[in-house]
Amino acid sequence: MKKYFLLALSLSFALISQSCKKEVEIPKPIPPQNTTSSAPLYTYEVVNTWHHDADAFTEGLQFYNGDLYESTGLNGKSTLRRVDLTTGKVLQKIDIDKQYFGEGITILGDKIYQLTYQTHIGFIYDLKTFAKIGSWQYEGEGWGLTTDGKELIMTNGSNKITFLDPKSLAITKTLEIVDEGMPVENLNEPEYIKGEIYANIWQSDRAIRIDPVTGKINGWIDLSGLLSPTERTEKVDYLNGIAYDEKGDRLFITGKLWPKLFEIKLKKKEGL
Repeated sequence: MKKYFLLALSLSFALISQSCKKEVEIPKPIPPQNTTSSAPLYTYEVVNTWHHDADAFTEGLQFYNGDLYESTGLNGKSTLRRVDLTTGKVLQKIDIDKQYFGEGITILGDKIYQLTYQTHIGFIYDLKTFAKIGSWQYEGEGWGLTTDGKELIMTNGSNKITFLDPKSLAITKTLEIVDEGMPVENLNEPEYIKGEIYANIWQSDRAIRIDPVTGKINGWIDLSGLLSPTERTEKVDYLNGIAYDEKGDRLFITGKLWPKLFEIKLKKKEGL
């Protein structure tokens, strides 16, 4: 009888340990990059490297008026923050109620829009004070958010990108992102850059460049190797976070629980 009790106790501890490993999103299958894709492949060169809060589970990132604005996730740890680019110091922050898992953000006008993961609600904040001034409901999961200056552009973890009217928050258009007939799933943190939508592919070191009118893939970006093997500790999670400084033409990349933020320049990979 004793050995059965010990076996049951051991199994209980194993289940508890498994459930507490990481409070991250439920894994989904990742489709491989289509090897027959006609879209060009880009790599990168690192221009600058800065400190990033290694406790920040980055879900949304935007550069605005000289600072980074960042949304972090995990229930009980989600925040909205304004961060000094060069030092990584948090200049302004609010904590999100623990029932919500913070997701993507974007700034449009004098407002910050923020998604939540599985609670089907988005929040609207005053840009200067971070005071909550509104909310809206949406179907499905909330993952990433950006803007083209006119509409909000949202991802939900599928291969679909939806456009929202910023006043009514109604969907105005949906794009399905397909490469040579293969749906590109797990679209995550997007950024509108020079007339294109860049988006991370969750659970990978890849991103894509998308035509916002047709949904055509204009390029794949291989971002592997940004963190060294010694920096890829068990704590470090997936690449996630694209921000763009339009005035300075600077592209920033980081990840969930990453200790660094990188400024990079893309370069086309030749010989393919």
